[in-house]
Amino acid sequence: MTSKNEISPDFPFESKFVEVKGSRMHYIEEGYGDAILFIHGQPTSSYLWRNIIPHVTDYGRCIALDLIGFGKSDKPDIEYTFFDHVDYVEGFIERLKLQHITMVIHDWGSALGFHYAMRHEENIRGLAFMEAILKPVSWETLPAGFVEMLKAFRTPEVGWDMIVNKNIFIEQVLPQAIVRKLTDKEMDYYREPFKKPESRKPVWRWPNELPIDGEPENVHLAVETYHKKLLDSDLPMLLFHASPGAIIPPPVVDWCKKNFRNLKTVDIGKGIHYLQEDNPHLIGSELAEWFQKL
Repeated sequence: MTSKNEISPDFPFESKFVEVKGSRMHYIEEGYGDAILFIHGQPTSSYLWRNIIPHVTDYGRCIALDLIGFGKSDKPDIEYTFFDHVDYVEGFIERLKLQHITMVIHDWGSALGFHYAMRHEENIRGLAFMEAILKPVSWETLPAGFVEMLKAFRTPEVGWDMIVNKNIFIEQVLPQAIVRKLTDKEMDYYREPFKKPESRKPVWRWPNELPIDGEPENVHLAVETYHKKLLDSDLPMLLFHASPGAIIPPPVVDWCKKNFRNLKTVDIGKGIHYLQEDNPHLIGSELAEWFQKL
């Protein structure tokens, strides 16, 4: 039994599956009412939300999916582009008939969530996000440390060797973007879906989809489109941010405060990119408070 503030490595949820486009997508579900949809990013799974969901099960039907190719979802022979994921996420929402959705989104899950929300705003109650992809970026504006790594990931043979053969996203990127040290049990959960090199294509694809200086063009257009719509939206929004952060550092938080109409922000303290692993209980309790006012 873990104490209230302890970060548990356990994943005590029943696995559920739904067929989308001929493949099984895995998800967990707790609570009743309007949907609260948790969408993870790269290279994680529904496991990322394990310590947060218990805080909010009184406020809705909490559903955390595994993106296709991630977690316990199937790995069909597809390219795993942004728009492949769009099709599976939207198919998932349709199959489960989710309505009045509040989205809790992170990393690439944020891009998928924002893309859906700004095209189906009538089906959205609110957007809670952290370390999110808010708009396209350029090489000049990316932090210096990111540029070298991202350029390597986007160089075909080099990136394939790093991500697929050496499993760098699981073994290095993930643990280094968390302030605390993950336990062996936690690392094993994150390793499980990607034990074999042939299972890592979905992880390799994501850095190549990031819209940098207009490339890839179709993802750039999608992100630019939802970015503009977010600025005009009156939907309630909740931004979790941390110090130093990674893709939402303090200057971006300030920009969000000035530019989003209906935004609440929560500083979770120390954190880099996977904030759910550094301060899940604060995220959960602040989510619960925010839900009560929606």
